[in-house]
Amino acid sequence: MGREGREAGSGTGGARRVRAYIGLGANLGSPVETLAFAVHALSGLPGCRLVGVSRLYATDPVGVLDQPEFRNACVALDVPAGPDPATGASALLVALKGIERAFGRQDRRRWGEREVDLDLLVFGRHRVNVERPAEGRSDDPAKARMPLVVPHVEARRRLFVLAPLRDLAPGLVPPGWGETVATAAARQTKLEGADAARPISHWDGEGWAGLH
Repeated sequence: MGREGREAGSGTGGARRVRAYIGLGANLGSPVETLAFAVHALSGLPGCRLVGVSRLYATDPVGVLDQPEFRNACVALDVPAGPDPATGASALLVALKGIERAFGRQDRRRWGEREVDLDLLVFGRHRVNVERPAEGRSDDPAKARMPLVVPHVEARRRLFVLAPLRDLAPGLVPPGWGETVATAAARQTKLEGADAARPISHWDGEGWAGLH
């Protein structure tokens, strides 16, 4: 699997960490500013270390087309492994939902507009399928009982996820995929078209610079 998906070793106090990849998206309010703040919030999570930030992408909406285009990115984060993968991934999910709510995330139609969206894409080399903890559930009753599934179910078929993930981990083979992120991204580019995910900026350590 290579370094991109390897266990991340020890963190503070010898705690074991794993490499997680988080997808970020927004298309309401000030998406670029919101996503930059979200990156800093992720880097400040207890026991976590920010490893990398992708370029920022302008992406076409999927599923619901009558909405503004999105801004999407991805971060690599070394996070506490927890006593087992299900517990570690669930704890990270709760932290992601907390950040979303802090930034005013509202439950809306499926594939619809988002103030901010933080998705757990990959959690080390682990496959997880568990009931979500109460703090990690959607407020929408129709989605409240959806399980936490990692790797993310839709990631392999969405260029708005694959393009920024490829920036950070092109050679990563997420559990169950049987192909690298780069291979999946190339396939989806052919299906969706290169213009479906367009890089518009690079991360300079504080925010996305050189917007175009």
